[in-house]
Amino acid sequence: MAHNVQATTIPPGTRIADYAQGAYFSDSWSVVAAEPGLTALGQFIKAMRATPKWIDRCMQVRNRVVQWVGLKDLGGMAQFSLEKPEADYQVGERLGIFTLLEITPDEVLMGDNDKHLKVVLSVSRAEQPSGEVVVNMTTVVHLHNFLGKLYMLPVAPAHKLIAPAVARAIG
Repeated sequence: MAHNVQATTIPPGTRIADYAQGAYFSDSWSVVAAEPGLTALGQFIKAMRATPKWIDRCMQVRNRVVQWVGLKDLGGMAQFSLEKPEADYQVGERLGIFTLLEITPDEVLMGDNDKHLKVVLSVSRAEQPSGEVVVNMTTVVHLHNFLGKLYMLPVAPAHKLIAPAVARAIG
C-alpha cells in the first residue's frame, strides 16, 4: 500500500537539525515506509533506484547550465552501482549526486559543498508506537555567496516537486 508523502518539520533529535540553524533553505518530507526493516541508508538507496526519469532529465539540464558559471557537474540522482551492497558504502563515498557524510542505522547524512552553496540531505527513520516506521527526507541549504542565492531562485520551487517525488518510492 502506498502512503502519502507529507511536508513536515525537521525531526527533533536528528543530526540534520544541527545543520538547519541559520540555513537559507530547508524542507522536510515524511512518508510511512513500505519496508520498515530497511536502515536509513537502505531507504535512500531504494528511493534512488526508483528516481523518476524526469528528475534525472532535470539534473542533466542543471549540469549543462551551471557549467557556464563554473559550478560542478553532479551527475544524476541514480548514478550509482545497483549491485553494490548497502554495507559496503562508507563515509566520503559518492552515492548519486551526494557524498556520504555520516551513516547510522537511523539517519544518513549526505551532501555537497560547492563555491556557491552547501547542501546537506538527511534520510532518517523513526519507529512509531504503532509499529510503523516513518522516514523523513530533510534538505538544508547554506549559501556561500550571491551566486548561491541566484541558483536557489529556480531550485527552491523545483525542490518542492522533486523531494516528494523521490520520497514517494519509500512509501
